[in-house]
Amino acid sequence: MTKTLHIVGGGMAGSEAAWQAAHMGVEVVIHEMRPKVETFAHQTGNLGEMVCSNSFRSDDDEQNAVGLLHWEMRAANGLIMSTAEQHRLPAGGALAVDREPFAETVTARLKALPNVAVSYEEITELPADGHWIFATGPLTSPELGKAIQRETGAEALAFFDAIAPIIYADSIDMSQAWMQSRYDKGETEEERTAYLNCPMDKDQYEAFIDALLAADKTEFHEGETAGYFDGCLPIEVMAERGRETLRHGPMKPVGLTNPHQPEVKAHAVVQLRRDNALGTLFNIVGFQTKMKYGAQTEVLRMIPGLENASFARLGGIHRNTFLNSPTLLDAQMRLKSKPHLRFAGQITGVEGYVESAAMGLLAGRMAAAEILGQGLPDVPQDSAMGALIHHITGGAEAKTFQPMNVNFGLFRPIDGLKGGRRGRKDRYKAYTDRAKAAWQDWLGNFS
Repeated sequence: MTKTLHIVGGGMAGSEAAWQAAHMGVEVVIHEMRPKVETFAHQTGNLGEMVCSNSFRSDDDEQNAVGLLHWEMRAANGLIMSTAEQHRLPAGGALAVDREPFAETVTARLKALPNVAVSYEEITELPADGHWIFATGPLTSPELGKAIQRETGAEALAFFDAIAPIIYADSIDMSQAWMQSRYDKGETEEERTAYLNCPMDKDQYEAFIDALLAADKTEFHEGETAGYFDGCLPIEVMAERGRETLRHGPMKPVGLTNPHQPEVKAHAVVQLRRDNALGTLFNIVGFQTKMKYGAQTEVLRMIPGLENASFARLGGIHRNTFLNSPTLLDAQMRLKSKPHLRFAGQITGVEGYVESAAMGLLAGRMAAAEILGQGLPDVPQDSAMGALIHHITGGAEAKTFQPMNVNFGLFRPIDGLKGGRRGRKDRYKAYTDRAKAAWQDWLGNFS
């Protein structure tokens, strides 16, 4: 068998897998169908392109499982995390990036490695031999999806993922909006003012909900069902679950004071986050939508401060495909029926940029170790990486398997710690301390 590692898909998972394997000394070929074959969501042919949000979410490695995953990836010389730091934008306690230069840098850094090549082509079949990682993400091409389905013998699982709109900053009315992170979170003034806030009173909120419910939405094709992932629900679906749902979700008014009317408490607040380093673009936080384009502009311009909003990109919706990984993959992310094929990223049933890149990191290292003939112990379950890979390769209930973000609910309990909300701070710190030690021990196998 060839000693070259072939990686199909140049998103977060594929890029990270290539970086990790190449740094272990393996020859890598990335097979990316863009820009020759386009997708609904992508705009460029760059590797590591961000298509939904520009945020990697919380960067708190002591009290947040996502932040812990950031820490573990940094400890492993992760491409995605180091590039994110290079193009970081103010976002309170979150790690947000300037998406275009981020993807350009990911592409440049990979292409600069002497043992990495990029082949721009669509792979439509599962190869019979060689070493392969399939990291084709939620937008796996239809032909490859059929090939995977033929091999696994399982019905394709899918949910629908929605994209939030992006607005030009100079079209926002700052006499109504203001800059503030929730609870003034952040160590610098820039961080504490990282979000743009648009307040609504009760009447405005009720009218907005009415318009949202009445708006024209994208219809599904015959035979498709809308199995949304709860972490990325369209705002209309949230509104359909109850008129107060949005006010207790992305539109919650807590931790904010309107400097234009400091004595007035907003009934709801729409937040926007800076989308590029220039500060010329803002995305509406948590406002993924399946409204048709005409309806989007009408409804979103009902938000105070956005009456004259100009849109750089409207929201949209696309089908996300993922495997029933607990039944199909082994602990090394290999397809049980064809162990020379690994899967990584969102197609394995993890949700989010960070989780996808993390599974790419593991797949890249595992594949490289196998090619080099190196033994490798299982990823420790007490690390964030280990908790996540354990969940998707066997810990989850196969009959009800759905995409999962990393969270402390996936971690093994620690005896003697207080449960419930009151004990949460100490419990989370204990989880992260234990995880960091376990992860560093595992990384020692590569030194």
